[in-house]
Amino acid sequence: MAKRSMRSKSRDSSYAAPENVHPLFPRPGHQAKGWSPHDPDGQFRDRKYVKNVRAMSPAQQQFMDAIDSQSVVLALGPAGTGKTYLAIAKAVEALEAGKVQRIVLSRPAVEAGESLGFLPGDLNEKLAPYLRPLYDALTERLGTKRLKQMLADGIIEIAPVAYMRGRTLSECFVVIDEAQNCTYTQIKMLLTRLGWRSTMVLTGDPDQTDLLPGISGLAEIASRLEQLVEVPVVRLAEGDIVRHPMVASMLTVL
Repeated sequence: MAKRSMRSKSRDSSYAAPENVHPLFPRPGHQAKGWSPHDPDGQFRDRKYVKNVRAMSPAQQQFMDAIDSQSVVLALGPAGTGKTYLAIAKAVEALEAGKVQRIVLSRPAVEAGESLGFLPGDLNEKLAPYLRPLYDALTERLGTKRLKQMLADGIIEIAPVAYMRGRTLSECFVVIDEAQNCTYTQIKMLLTRLGWRSTMVLTGDPDQTDLLPGISGLAEIASRLEQLVEVPVVRLAEGDIVRHPMVASMLTVL
């Protein structure tokens, strides 16, 4: 009874949020312009599978347009802004349109603050936990059966960053995900893998690096490449988050 009364008391108490904390999306019942993740009926967004992915914000549209027009694109932004999904969706789109012959996806095998210890199995099984987000996005765009066949045929390759050295990637769509967990030297190595008729997209969030302070090279690389007109650096913000609205709200105070 004591615990129950304490809970009811805490619910009745009012909490005054700081002035800098505000909802990024309108709540149900309010006038909403465009899509809102609070919309329960799907009135402002079709949740069914669509062949061509649509941008949900101007920054996402800028990201997609940059991929269509340039060979190297960097996308920096917080979690949930669709960086990885949009990059892979554009990669699948380019492959199906015949613009590229292969898709190469790479991700640094860095543990997120905890040690997984020894992982059994061959190389692919050991890397599976690190590359799972890439498999999820590919499965949604291609389906499980087509993805397995393309992986078996080598049309889609998923590899750790360490296996990219010494290669020239021509007629490929290359996606480097979680680039904030790469050092400056690693990102420089990856960028110089670009071959003819290829597109390379780097995605990451400099604020979410799992490396020791000062080791991640993504922020420095982005600031240097911004000086080049032919290398767009798209910066997404909390307003571009398309996950649960609580993600956007939490990132305003975390």
